[in-house]
Amino acid sequence: MNIDLTVVWIAIIGFAIFAYVVMDGFDLGIGILFPGFAVGEERDQAMNSIAPVWDGNETWLVLGGGGLFAVFPLAYAIILPATYPLMIAMLLGLVFRGVAFEFRWRDPRHRPVWDLAFTVGSTTAALAQGITLGAILQGIRVEHEAYAGGWLDWLSPFSLLTGVAVVIGYALLGATWLIWKTEGTSQAHARRVAFWLGLATLAALAAVSAATPFLEYGYWRRWFAMPGVLLTAQVPVLVIICAATFFWSLRRKSELLPFAMSLVLFLLGFVGLGISMFPYVVPPAVTIWDAAAPRESQVFMLVGSVVIIPVILAYTTWAYWIFRGKAGVHGYH
Repeated sequence: MNIDLTVVWIAIIGFAIFAYVVMDGFDLGIGILFPGFAVGEERDQAMNSIAPVWDGNETWLVLGGGGLFAVFPLAYAIILPATYPLMIAMLLGLVFRGVAFEFRWRDPRHRPVWDLAFTVGSTTAALAQGITLGAILQGIRVEHEAYAGGWLDWLSPFSLLTGVAVVIGYALLGATWLIWKTEGTSQAHARRVAFWLGLATLAALAAVSAATPFLEYGYWRRWFAMPGVLLTAQVPVLVIICAATFFWSLRRKSELLPFAMSLVLFLLGFVGLGISMFPYVVPPAVTIWDAAAPRESQVFMLVGSVVIIPVILAYTTWAYWIFRGKAGVHGYH
């Protein structure tokens, strides 16, 4: 059986990106929500809840970006020039967040400054990621296998909408993570915020979903043409079921289920993105096969990935297991 390695690789890169969104999304969300937490115990619990794991989450971002560069070099060469300002903003945001995270403990005298940098860095990184998604979805101008647009082609009402949607969604992940990992006033605050963020996330998801088919006829056809609509219609049905379960779990004061349902909402959004884009990696001009490296290169890198990805999954799982339980003011218990 001749396996299409290009499809295998787009699945691997998609998995890496989704893993990053899941694992870095909630700690970016905590940074976004940080100004709303009371100075002292609430902020310290929030920081302690992500302290053991936050700096390993970017592993998946590196894997996704590196995989795109190695396996789909044409797509990398088009997408990066089209989104340079966004990539620079995202990386600076992640740097600010990392520095602020470390220095707020070591420089208590300037802690308000580091808290502000933590929030600004987290929000900037999340917004840049969301706008990048919108910029890719709305289409990138390509001529002679190269980016043919301008410095600000990524900026549009739709890309700003996706940017805001990702910020809201990450904030929801952060709030539901804190419901699971904190207690007392921190947990109560997170539960109140999660209700409103749940409503806002659903509204943002609906707005992006409603706007996307009007960007390109291909999107409309993939979602609404028969017989495919019989399958694609299941996505919004599952979103409704997931949303109902989410609000039910909040009302029942569940701790883990709201976070799990938030992750499922992101997964369904990711599935919807795949339905819209596949088989294009740079809509509407470049398919995954157009952008793929030679098969020999894909085989060579797949061998390494088969070894590396399970190792990453193993040490990530071990870290989360070791630091299970509630995050107190002074650490886990």
